[in-house]
Amino acid sequence: MMNLRYFKNSILVTFVCLALGGLVGFYYTQSMVGALASVWICFVLGVLEVSISFDNAVVNAVVLKRMTPLWQHRFLTWGMLIAVFGMRLIFPLLIVAVVAGLGPIEAIKMAALQPDDYAKIMLSVHHEVAAFGGSFLLLVALKYFFDHEKDIHWIQIIESPLAKVGRLKAVEVAIALVTIYMFSRWMPDAEKLSFVYAGLAGVLTFIAVEAIETFLELPTQVAHDINRASLGLFLYLEVLDASFSFDGVIGAFAITNNLFIIALGLGIGAMFVRSLTILMVERGTLETFKYLEHGAFYAVFSLSVIMFLNTLTHTPEIITALIGAGFIGLSIYASIQENRKAKQSQDKIS
Repeated sequence: MMNLRYFKNSILVTFVCLALGGLVGFYYTQSMVGALASVWICFVLGVLEVSISFDNAVVNAVVLKRMTPLWQHRFLTWGMLIAVFGMRLIFPLLIVAVVAGLGPIEAIKMAALQPDDYAKIMLSVHHEVAAFGGSFLLLVALKYFFDHEKDIHWIQIIESPLAKVGRLKAVEVAIALVTIYMFSRWMPDAEKLSFVYAGLAGVLTFIAVEAIETFLELPTQVAHDINRASLGLFLYLEVLDASFSFDGVIGAFAITNNLFIIALGLGIGAMFVRSLTILMVERGTLETFKYLEHGAFYAVFSLSVIMFLNTLTHTPEIITALIGAGFIGLSIYASIQENRKAKQSQDKIS
C-alpha cells in the first residue's frame, strides 16, 4: 500500500482524463455509447503509453537522481505540462499547421471539425518524425553502451567490446549518420531528402543538448550555479521525452483520429511514467536492480530501430511494447539472480 502514494496523482489525473474523454465522445456522437467508447479508447491509449514508455521512466530516473531537488520538482511539474500539453497536444497541431500551411486556430478547427483530414496530414509526415526521434534515441542508447568508463556490464559479450570501442571519439554519431544514410536508400525518391534532413536534425539536436549540458556543468564562482547543471539535464530529459512520445502520438492515430482523445489517453500514460520515475528515484530501484538500467537502454535501442523500420513497414505497437518489456523483465530477473549470488557468497564468508 505504501507504493500507492506514488500513483495518487496519476490515479486522480486518470479519472479526470477519462471523464473528459467521455464528454468529448458524447459531444461528437451525442450518445452514451460513443461516450463510453471514447472512455475505453482513452484507457487503452494510457495503458499502451505506459507499456511502451516504461524504459523512458527508467532512463528518466537515471538522469533525475543527478539533479538537484529543485530541478527534480520542476521536471515533475513543468515537465509534466510540457509532456502532456506540449508533446501530446500542441506538437501535433504545429505539425499540421506547418505541413498544411495553416494558422494555429485553423489547425485546431481542423482537428475538431475535420479529424480525418487532420489524421491524414499527421500520418503523411510519419517518416520525418520517426527519423528525428529514431536518430535521437539511437544516440542516447549508443552513448550509454559506448561509455568506456562504464564498468558494470550485463551482457558481457556485447557490452565489454562496445565500451572499448567507445574510446573512439564521436563513434556513436558516425553510426547514427550511417544508419540514416542506409535507411534513406530504401525510401521512395520523393521522401529521401526530407527523411535525411529530419534524421540530421535529430543528430544535431542530440549534439546541441549535450553541448548545453556540458557548458552548464562548467564550474563558476557563483554558489547557486549548482542548479545550472540540473537545467542542462532538464533540457535533455524534455527532448528525450519528446523523442519517446513521437511514435506513440503517430501510432495513436491507428486507434482514433480524434486529437483530444489521443492527448487525454497519452496524458494518462505520461503521468504514470512520471510516477514510476519518482518511485524509482526515491526507493533506490536502480541500486536494487543493478541491470535494470542496462535493460532500459537496450529497450531504447530497440525502440530507435523500430522507429527507423516504421518508415518502411508498420510495426504493431504491441510488438514494440513486448520487446521493451522483455528487456526490462530480463534485466530485473538477471539482477535478482545476481543479488542472490552475492548474498550466498556473503553467507559463505560469514
